[in-house]
Amino acid sequence: MNGEWMNVSLLNTLMGNVSNNSSVANELVKCFHNDDAFKYHAYTVTYLLLCPVAILCNIGALAVFFLQGNRRSSAPCVVMMNLALSDGSFSLTLPLRLAYYFKGGVWDFPDWLCRLCVFGFYVNLYTSILFLTLLSALRWLAVNHPLRHRDLVTPLRTLLVCLGVWLFVGVSSVPFLTGGVTYREELPRCFEPSSPSSWVTVLIMNYVALALGFLLPFLTIIVCYSQIVRTLQSRFEGESAATARRRSDKQRRSVRLVAMVTATFLICFLPYHVVRSLHLHAVCGGWNCGITVALQRAVVVTLCLAASNSVVNPLLYYYSTGSFRKNMRNAHSSLKKGSMRRNNTYVPPKT
Repeated sequence: MNGEWMNVSLLNTLMGNVSNNSSVANELVKCFHNDDAFKYHAYTVTYLLLCPVAILCNIGALAVFFLQGNRRSSAPCVVMMNLALSDGSFSLTLPLRLAYYFKGGVWDFPDWLCRLCVFGFYVNLYTSILFLTLLSALRWLAVNHPLRHRDLVTPLRTLLVCLGVWLFVGVSSVPFLTGGVTYREELPRCFEPSSPSSWVTVLIMNYVALALGFLLPFLTIIVCYSQIVRTLQSRFEGESAATARRRSDKQRRSVRLVAMVTATFLICFLPYHVVRSLHLHAVCGGWNCGITVALQRAVVVTLCLAASNSVVNPLLYYYSTGSFRKNMRNAHSSLKKGSMRRNNTYVPPKT
């Protein structure tokens, strides 16, 4: 109760500070908007690199998943297909973001597209986090409780859980649809809060997203990882060398999957959530201009890392799933053979 009261008290204080000192808040906003050149350059370079890779990798991943036949209906495959769909959908908004930053922060598209781009980023961010958490939980259940996994985990139930994730994140992100194009310096802008009071709204939403969308999933993954490693180590104790070798492949896949998911959290998601929270407190709390600008730059860098999860996840499919690698090689061989047949087709000479 005391912690809840302190959070409410802090938010009320921040809201009071912003409303009573709107001139200070406006000066802070101007302060870090003067550093727009760094932001635009960083986002342009990042999205130029991410856009083609993310689109090709995620569309290719979906194609490979569909080629997997019976394997396609397994629970991990269902989750990975939803993850690829989330990343692929986000990657399709990157050309709009690129056009915006190429024009120096001028939005020449309809207002609803601006809202959709903002909404799409957060939907992708938190569906990715929750789908990765679900993958880790499924692996934990398969390793630590195989009988329960066999009875409980079915493709249909997994699909329903995935639909629940989409619904939960989509509904939670609806407030981002309310803020569209704003005008600053008489130019249409996107991806910017409209007023100092809206920064406080974003700060409140940040608390909710931090707790439910990051900390809880991250703790779940850490627990899953530690339990999986402990279980696999205990199983190897007292086993013969031949049995241990037979289990080694499964052990490597399990540890590889959860280790890669943990690395994704540490590299893509953790820095962004920490720096974003500090930056919002700097703006709403009226911190020093120099500190605010430094945090703004840190937010830009960590947001680029967060966006890069759309190209990191396909690596997860490749290195943690043997059937994915096999079908990818088969697809490549089929394309290669088809190309060779077309090149070797006899064309009669013209008479």
